[in-house]
Amino acid sequence: MKDKMGSSSHQSAATSGNKTWELKLYVAGQTPKSLQAFANLKQICEEHLAGEYRIEVIDLVKNPKLAQGHQIFALPTLVRSLPEPIRKIIGDLSNTERVLVGLDLQPR
Repeated sequence: MKDKMGSSSHQSAATSGNKTWELKLYVAGQTPKSLQAFANLKQICEEHLAGEYRIEVIDLVKNPKLAQGHQIFALPTLVRSLPEPIRKIIGDLSNTERVLVGLDLQPR
């Protein structure tokens, strides 16, 4: 089911019962580490989630109060909001195997 704003099916899949991954990447500006974390996350999602994901990048330099909601203490930090349970991964996400295990895409 598509929403009224015409967003892609991977964003509305949660309402239709499909598995949608909601990911929030907390960064501190556009530092090399933040940019690398985003690039690594995007590549992992494209390879393993086949469009069934949504990434929100949250820049804590611009909005520091947003760190409180997920208790962010180190940057960059990836938070998987959906599917539950919430999972957190700290770092530039360069260790693909660690990220896959952390997101529950690969057995431990």
